[in-house]
Amino acid sequence: MLSISDFAVSFRTRRGEVQAVRGISFDVAQGETLGIVGESGSGKSVTSYALMRILDAGGTIKAGSAVFDGRDLAQAAERDMQAIRGREISMIFQNPRAALNPICKVGHQLEDVLKRHGRATRADARAKAIAALEAVRIRDAAARYDAYPFELSGGMCQRVVFAIALACGPRLLIADEPTTGLDITTQKAVMDLVRDLTRERGMSSILITHDLGLAAEYCDRLAVMKDGRIVETGPAAALFADPQDPYTRKLVDATPRPGASLRDLLPIEARTPLADHAPGDRALVQVRDLVKTYPGKSGPVHAVKGISFTIREGQSVGLVGESGCGKSTTSSMLVRLLDRTSGDILFDGFDIADIPADRFVRDKRRSQIQMVFQDATDSLNPRHSARQTIADPILRMSALRGAALQTRIEELATLCGLPLPLLDRFPHQLSGGQKARVGIARAIALDPKFLILDEPTAALDVSIQAVVLNLLADLRARLGMTYLFVSHDLNVVRLLCDHVIVMQGGEIVEQGPTAQVMDTPSHPYTRTLLAAAPKPPTTKTNETDTAAKSAAE
Repeated sequence: MLSISDFAVSFRTRRGEVQAVRGISFDVAQGETLGIVGESGSGKSVTSYALMRILDAGGTIKAGSAVFDGRDLAQAAERDMQAIRGREISMIFQNPRAALNPICKVGHQLEDVLKRHGRATRADARAKAIAALEAVRIRDAAARYDAYPFELSGGMCQRVVFAIALACGPRLLIADEPTTGLDITTQKAVMDLVRDLTRERGMSSILITHDLGLAAEYCDRLAVMKDGRIVETGPAAALFADPQDPYTRKLVDATPRPGASLRDLLPIEARTPLADHAPGDRALVQVRDLVKTYPGKSGPVHAVKGISFTIREGQSVGLVGESGCGKSTTSSMLVRLLDRTSGDILFDGFDIADIPADRFVRDKRRSQIQMVFQDATDSLNPRHSARQTIADPILRMSALRGAALQTRIEELATLCGLPLPLLDRFPHQLSGGQKARVGIARAIALDPKFLILDEPTAALDVSIQAVVLNLLADLRARLGMTYLFVSHDLNVVRLLCDHVIVMQGGEIVEQGPTAQVMDTPSHPYTRTLLAAAPKPPTTKTNETDTAAKSAAE
């Protein structure tokens, strides 16, 4: 159906031409799902944008061909591409909320696509739009037709984007990181939906992702990209079982998986011994009957329903569950960004819940409780350099100034693995992993006892995620910090946490030691979460390592 040959894409910049895609070639057969995997900057998304002819200004297809059903998309006129986009080839973008018009009802956005390609008239557009919503399994589609994007959850917005992409019955679907930021059950539901619909309609699809577990589960064939080139292709199972290229092997090894340790995710030369760190017996954080209720149109909305748990000093506790289960609300109350409705939050024996959130900013305990936010980009001030960002909490809550302040900033940067020359760069000049390091350095600047980590690696490439997770483990061992790790990635939680708390519908349904909860879950919901998690790919190297560990044990 699609044949890419010697395809090259370049961008004009102030510093000269940048080659983003360098002579790649691949085919997509009728009914096949091809996965394109690789790290950020490898050229995955640029390839898809070039195929759709929606490159940013300055981007140019420099060479090669992209033949779709006998037509070379690289040479097609814009008028022809307008007819192809949406009708013949559709694309699902990474951020569903950004892809939807925030001031337009989702039903009207569907109607626009149907009318544009002659698939609906003014008389039947509403009925066909509702049918398109029903096709992606949205319940009560007639009511959702009149909803705005901000009224829908992330998973629901993603389904609406799918409905728009599939409305005109395209023959090729391109999905660019379609599950980033979704919880594992929603992710599974979304990917199962894509697989089922493509099979039912005989469509071909291209899945662009950095999640190798997802690619292994849902793709027939894979193309691995690095620095604008394809370094390896092959059937998914065979490629993961025995990767030939060192880069592919590095990606597979960096994927969190049962039986591996944090150091196993790193390249062999970087696997220094991980310092032992046993949690103490003293309770640092005690939560008792914590409740958070919001007023709603039809009565109060109970976000957190009387939960209780204890976090011991030096412990790393994972807080897991689907979107909307109360994880973020709980962590916001613990870090005192949000006031509770009732209940106690004891930190070091003192009930900090009695201090209003707006007054806690000036409390002496503020420096002892810090947070690393999910989006490393949005949590940094775009007008502040890395140096200014790290200095901010120190200037606000300590007397350190002048040369001593700069020395402290450089100590923190070194501790977090951020090269000192990068301290004077702004967020847009840093990679995702570098921005994550800046956020961590800022969070530990005041030597906190308790650190809340809200999905800190969710949008990172697997190799960068491996480095950040190992950094967090090293910092915990070196500084004796206590973690609450909020995540939907159970494989990551298994690696980093001693204890797991599972939330559903604002309540704790199960908690206990990580191995116990993960290996022998007692609650049906926990079993559902574990079943929904993508199964990490297994290589010969992984199997050998696991066998050696079992024999040693």
